[in-house]
Amino acid sequence: MAAVVERKEIIKGGSFLIEERTPAEVFTPEDFNEEHRMIADTTRQFMDAEVLPRVNELEAKDWKLARELVKQAADLGLVGANIPEEYGGLGLDQTSSALIAENLGRSASFATTLGAQSGIGLAPIVYFGTEAAKKKYLPKIAAGELITAYALTEAGSGSDAMAAKATAKLSDDGKEYVLNGEKMFITNGGFADIYVVFAKVDGDKFTAFIVERQEGCQPGAEEHKMGIKGSSTTPLILADAKCPVENLLGEVGKGHKIAFNILNMGRFKLGAMCLGGMKLAVTESVKYANERHQFGKSISSFGAIKHKLGEMAIRTWVGEAMTYRTMGMIEEGLGALADSHDMDARLKAIEEYAAECSIIKVAMSEYCNYITDEMVQIFGGYGYSADYPAERAYRDTRINRIFEGTNEINRMLIPGRLMKAAMSGRLALLPAAQGLMDEILNPSMASFDTDEGLLAAEQKLATNMKKVALMTLGTAAQKYMMGLGDQQEILMGIADIIMDGYAMESAILRTQKVAAAQGEKAAERFIDMTRVFCNDAVERIEMNAKNTLAAMSEGDELRTLLAALRRFTKMTPINTVAARQRIANAMIEANKYVY
Repeated sequence: MAAVVERKEIIKGGSFLIEERTPAEVFTPEDFNEEHRMIADTTRQFMDAEVLPRVNELEAKDWKLARELVKQAADLGLVGANIPEEYGGLGLDQTSSALIAENLGRSASFATTLGAQSGIGLAPIVYFGTEAAKKKYLPKIAAGELITAYALTEAGSGSDAMAAKATAKLSDDGKEYVLNGEKMFITNGGFADIYVVFAKVDGDKFTAFIVERQEGCQPGAEEHKMGIKGSSTTPLILADAKCPVENLLGEVGKGHKIAFNILNMGRFKLGAMCLGGMKLAVTESVKYANERHQFGKSISSFGAIKHKLGEMAIRTWVGEAMTYRTMGMIEEGLGALADSHDMDARLKAIEEYAAECSIIKVAMSEYCNYITDEMVQIFGGYGYSADYPAERAYRDTRINRIFEGTNEINRMLIPGRLMKAAMSGRLALLPAAQGLMDEILNPSMASFDTDEGLLAAEQKLATNMKKVALMTLGTAAQKYMMGLGDQQEILMGIADIIMDGYAMESAILRTQKVAAAQGEKAAERFIDMTRVFCNDAVERIEMNAKNTLAAMSEGDELRTLLAALRRFTKMTPINTVAARQRIANAMIEANKYVY
């Protein structure tokens, strides 16, 4: 008799802003099962043994080698992890997929190649392909025999994907579509066998197709890029390219549904890839700091270097906490559909967390940028030399803030998605915002928390930071109403507040969970990291809120809101210098990132 699996209550996307969570409700890396650890170890060993030693060959544009490495990865199940078993895949959960993405991030170029192969170049076929297309392509993609690519961007349509000019016309006999146009910045473009192409049927119905490489579907010249030089990036020229009707993805005119939904997981996986790169960058930085001697001792003994290493570790660990917290919610949502073959429902389960996916994309790409920049600084002059790892890491990471929708677009999506959920009634943001305004106008209504538990002060601050996010979002919604989408600076300021609040809470809950399971002694460095991050995040939030509120309000209204902000952000600073030193010392002693 099959065991009954008890599932947690599904947490609504965006609800973190108005609800409190307990450590038991969040998924953390400490919850990985044996299968998760095995797939992570397999990916890491493959990257370290097969890919990293050959990065220079990949950067010389050896696409034969790239194909061989994709095939080796496929043989290990790294391509077919999320392809259903009936089509030759492994049918693993999304957490396994995230762990694969994380460890692919140890080589940005190959992560880009395999990310397209197993992500955006594959998911549209899994979710929207006809049965004939799935049977024809998925087994060969899973086996690494077919290389995939995703062709959305055009010279005149980047963030504005719907401005695409490529066209598709149904043939007179109704058996195939004929596509014309030119796509830009196609990852794997130079050696892909099939392309997921977006074009407008009859010039106006935005639609997605699977187009095989052929005489009328050919890549242009390789782009000469700043970074990720070991991945192929080309234009794609469509000149009467033929696409059989069974290669239509989804419905005619519904291509936006595919483009935008597939990007949700793409954004999340990009964040996971950044995490893998960050962990490796911190380890390389610690090793170099231990080896490099100046003034008669290793530079790792200097306080300025310890500060850098400590902060690099903090952002990596906090980023990991928020990444897998989000993954846990997505997994629970999909788990409720475990016996369903309704791909549309599965996509909606992922779309539920679109705001969180954008948070992960923006935060992780920017944490990664910070870490590789500090890595160059720690390496000093050698950091600028291509003979050392910092130079490549620095170049490679810059694209992450542009990939999968620019960070500016994603910043605007975060409050935009939350407001959309609020207006539909799916998320009770508006009543919460009204309740908060009552508290602001009547401070005596505020509750006083006397909890003395672990990280109680930080937990209170995290709750208050969510109030700051609600206050700024509610003020913006009231002032601009339907015109809020045009207030880009306001939206981006609110997004930064929301992101820091989400990161604070994620770190607190992870630390409390570890301490409950292993004791406070085992969690002491996690406690340090959480306290330092929260201390600094509150200062960032206060600054962002001041600027955002001042852009929307004036006079008595602004004074009232700023008074509330001062109450919410009031805190006693901690000794961040000593805490960062303790965090760094543990890594210096181990000679690697240990968290």
